[in-house]
Amino acid sequence: MAGYSRDEVEAAFIRYWQTGAVGEDWDAWANLFTEDATYVEHVLGRRNGREEIRAWIKPTMARVPELYSALGWYAIDGDRVVCEAINRRDDPTPGGTAIDFPGVTILRYAGDGLWRSEEDYWVPAEAAAATKRYQEACRLHDPEHPARRTRRHWPASPAWAGPARAR
Repeated sequence: MAGYSRDEVEAAFIRYWQTGAVGEDWDAWANLFTEDATYVEHVLGRRNGREEIRAWIKPTMARVPELYSALGWYAIDGDRVVCEAINRRDDPTPGGTAIDFPGVTILRYAGDGLWRSEEDYWVPAEAAAATKRYQEACRLHDPEHPARRTRRHWPASPAWAGPARAR
């Protein structure tokens, strides 16, 4: 581990979160990885290098326009950040809240605002159950809901973990 300050690592994490999870700017998000970064998505496979990460993340996220990530918690330990990324869909049922399945992300910081690795963990059975519940709610209440890209249920804190309109 290099001697990065906690403030530097946290600032890089905030930028990472705001760019990807909140801003959904996947080109800019991919630019936050080193050219030789590794990305291990333990269900969907391994990516090597910034451009392979970019080539994968853009179509992957385009296939699920209704899905967004809410921050549950995060911890910083040296050059590592571990966080709960709650995979979330807004329930189209009148008065519906959110349909979630949890995930855990582990990031390794490389300095200069860049990440050298990311690992994502989630449980496929929980994802499948959440997807089924969401699809049924869409069928019953709003078949066009996925295209609406609603993002109604951001966490109240930290303030930077959601768009300004949600604060």
